[in-house]
Amino acid sequence: MNFIKYLLVGMFFGIVLVKSEAVSWYRIFEMFKFQSFHMYGIIGSAVLLGILAVAFIKRTGLKSFTGQTINIAPKERGFTRYLLGGSIFGLGWALAGACPGPMYILVGTGVFSMLIVIAAAILGTFVYGVIKDKLPH
Repeated sequence: MNFIKYLLVGMFFGIVLVKSEAVSWYRIFEMFKFQSFHMYGIIGSAVLLGILAVAFIKRTGLKSFTGQTINIAPKERGFTRYLLGGSIFGLGWALAGACPGPMYILVGTGVFSMLIVIAAAILGTFVYGVIKDKLPH
């Protein structure tokens, strides 16, 4: 029964993304063509909230729901890998019209063509797992 809280949070997340139009292909298309601030506002708000939350956790020594200390790993060095990874992620997002979270939400809203995108994402993850030892990290 522990999974129910995760299911409820996921459903809430899905409803918020649908209502905010963050899963709308047209909004994503506008973003990549720099025609609208809508998606940049959503992403910027999430980044700002994340920065504030991490700062709060570090400053107060906040513990998890289970009472364990929350340890945040130090930031790794290497700008090139983030640039390359972000470019690949952005290209996939632009081609598919959705990033990983909204892919499942779109299936839930009836966009069944996203099942092809999900299958491709799973295949890409598998291929990475097979060749990760050969890649520079």
